[in-house]
Amino acid sequence: MASSLDNSKNSDLVKRILFTLGMLAIYRVGVHVPTPGVDSVQVMSFFQAQSAGIFGLFNTFSGGALSQFSVFALGIMPYISASIIFQLLTSAVPYLETLKKEGEQGRKKINQYTRYATVVLAVVQGYAISSWLQGSLSPTGKSLVIAPFVGGIPFTVMTVITLVAGTCFIMWLGEQITDRGIGNGSSLIIFTGIASSIPGGASKLFTLVKSGEMSAVLVLGLLLLMVAVIAGVIFIEVGQRRIPVQYSQRGQGMQSMAAPQSHLPIKINFSGVIPPIFASSLLMFPATMAQFVNTPWLKALQNTLSPSGTIYNILFVGLIIFFCFFYTEIVFNPAEVAENLKKYGGFVPGVRAGKSTSDYIQKVLDRVNVGGAIYLSTLCVLPGILTNAAKIPFYFGGTSLLILVGVALDTAQQIQSYLITQKYDGFLKGAKIRSRRVQY
Repeated sequence: MASSLDNSKNSDLVKRILFTLGMLAIYRVGVHVPTPGVDSVQVMSFFQAQSAGIFGLFNTFSGGALSQFSVFALGIMPYISASIIFQLLTSAVPYLETLKKEGEQGRKKINQYTRYATVVLAVVQGYAISSWLQGSLSPTGKSLVIAPFVGGIPFTVMTVITLVAGTCFIMWLGEQITDRGIGNGSSLIIFTGIASSIPGGASKLFTLVKSGEMSAVLVLGLLLLMVAVIAGVIFIEVGQRRIPVQYSQRGQGMQSMAAPQSHLPIKINFSGVIPPIFASSLLMFPATMAQFVNTPWLKALQNTLSPSGTIYNILFVGLIIFFCFFYTEIVFNPAEVAENLKKYGGFVPGVRAGKSTSDYIQKVLDRVNVGGAIYLSTLCVLPGILTNAAKIPFYFGGTSLLILVGVALDTAQQIQSYLITQKYDGFLKGAKIRSRRVQY
C-alpha cells in the first residue's frame, strides 16, 4: 500500500514537471515567430548595434524576442512592471492595503487589477515601439519595416494588437505554470529567457579558445571564478538574520505550557532584484533617448554614462544603495510587525513591546540592508570588470545571475515542499486505511 502511494505522488510530480517544461517549450517556440510587416534581419542588426542600451536589458529578459521582434517582443515585462507597481501601491493606497488583508479574495482582486494594468502597459509600449520602428533605419540604412507597411495607421494597429496578444498569452502561460506546474510561472519564463543565452556565450568562449585569442588557463580561471561567485550568491540569497521571538505562557491553574519560541526572519538581500533593475533602467534611459533625439547635450550625457565608465559605476552603486533602502521602506513596516507581535502575545527578549520593538526591528533591518546593498553593488559591477579586464564575450553577474539563482532556489524549494506535502498526505491516507482495518 505504501509503495502504491509513493508511486502515485511521484507520478503526479513528474506530470507537473513535464507540464512546466511543455509550457516553457511553447514560449521558446513563440520567441521565433516574427511580427507581421517587420524585416527581422534588419531589426536584428539594429538591436545588435544598440545592445548596450536599455534595449539590451529588455532583450535579455525577453530571451532574444525583442532583437528578433517576434510576437513575444514585449515579453513578460509589462506584467512584471504592473506587479511591482501594485506591490508598491499596496503600501501607499488604503483601498489596496485593505484588499491585501482580506486574504485569498483580496489577492484575486489585486491580481485582476494587475492584469488590466498589464494590458494598458502593453498597449502603450506596443504603440511606442511600432511608431519608433517606422521612423528608424538599420545600420545599413534600410528600413526596419517591409515596404507595403511603411507608414500609416494599419501597421501601428496590427503591431499593437500582435504585441499585446503576445504579452497576454505569456501571462496566461505563467499563470498555468503556477497553478498546474512547479514554481512561479512568471519567474520561470524570465529564467528561461536568460538561460537561453548561455549556450551562445559558451560557444563564443570556445571559439575564442580555439582561435587562440584567449588562453585555456584564463578560461579555467574564469570558470573557477564563476563557480565561486555562484556559490557566494546562493549563500547570500538563502542567508537570514533571525530575530528571536517568544510568546507569553498560557495555562490554567498549576498547569502551564512552556512559552513557545520562534523567530522573525529577515533576508540579507531583502529587496531582491528590484534595486539593480530600477538603477540600470534609469542610467540606460539617456542612452536610449539619444538614439531617437539628436541633441548635443544628450549625446554628451550618453558618452559620459558609458557602462564601462567610472562615473556610470559610481552612479550605479549609489542608485542601488538608494533603492535597497527605498524599496524596503515601502514594502516592510516594522511598526505593523511590532503591533502584530504584541497582539498575539509575542515579544523580542529584552525589548519592550510596541514602539521599542518597532525601533529594534528597524535598526536590524537597516544593518541588514547595508550588507545587502554592498552585496548587490559588488555583483552588479562585476560584469563590467570581467568584460574590460578578461574580454569575455558575454556578461556574467548582475541582474541576470540574481534572477537565475533566485528562481532556481525557489523552484527547488517548491519541489521539496511538494514532496514533503505528498509524503505527509500519503502517511495520513495510510494511517486511515490501517485504522479502518483495525475497526473491522
